[in-house]
Amino acid sequence: MIITVTPNPAIDKMYWVDRLKMGRVVREEFLTRAIRSDTSAGGKGINISIFLARMEVENVAMGFVGGHTGHVVVRDLREEGVTTNFVWVNGETRTNVTVFERERAHIPILIDEEGSPVSQEEISYFLRRYKRMLKRATWVVLAGSLPPEVDADLYRVLAEMATEAGAKVVVSARGNALTNALRAVPYLVKPDTREHLSMEGAPLTTRSKIITAGRRIIEAGVRILVVSHEVTGDIVITRDTIWEIKSRVKTTQFKNLVGADDVLLGGILYMLDKGEDLEEALRFGMAAGILSAESDKKICQNMKKIEEEMAHISLERI
Repeated sequence: MIITVTPNPAIDKMYWVDRLKMGRVVREEFLTRAIRSDTSAGGKGINISIFLARMEVENVAMGFVGGHTGHVVVRDLREEGVTTNFVWVNGETRTNVTVFERERAHIPILIDEEGSPVSQEEISYFLRRYKRMLKRATWVVLAGSLPPEVDADLYRVLAEMATEAGAKVVVSARGNALTNALRAVPYLVKPDTREHLSMEGAPLTTRSKIITAGRRIIEAGVRILVVSHEVTGDIVITRDTIWEIKSRVKTTQFKNLVGADDVLLGGILYMLDKGEDLEEALRFGMAAGILSAESDKKICQNMKKIEEEMAHISLERI
């Protein structure tokens, strides 16, 4: 069984527009009408849970939810067949907004709320539930931002608990939450580089800088490091090999990048959990992520199309 932990989940609200207007003179210029919109449960771990459920993989989504939007998150997950085990908190689960302009969908406008604070009592309650769930877990995914007022050491604590219980740990985070989690030596790490292309405070402005920083992390014991540095390209570093994985698809074909990076990670995890080798897992993950980006609806689920897309993925040793 796979556990995903999303401490700061969200409702993803997405709008597609012809052009985002920026008012300068008259009030009418302020109004931008949406061509269409979509609302769904979101957050990095939640997106991975939904993808895994669509691949018929048993998984449990954990984290903190609150208010009306919290109920929407839980409802959406259960409708997808995901088992939920959230701790309810005071406050409201956040809403994140994404705006896609026509012919610029590969450069979306992202507006993320901070989320509601979580108390130490609520964290303690979560840790007790989490410890019980670990008895059945083979993989644990720790993904996304932490809620306000939550200690940045939380992911390290969760990773150490999972490792001690015999589960392999995947971390997708940024900032101090990621830096601290690395001390627990997770199995697979994918830094969240959407806001800043950096790791442990170091800017990753070139491929060589990504490789230099990545090698330090691998030398510390992490088995696999995946770093997104282009819309259609990632660098993957292990102890033995460095790959550059790319898709030949044009970015102008993208319609919805929300969750696509999470699907990529979910695809890698899906294949590794099946016992497939890493190269096959990387091709599958990239293909799944690309297909999600090409779809209006986030999180693709068509296995046949994913397998067809794998033929367009290149994996080159650096």
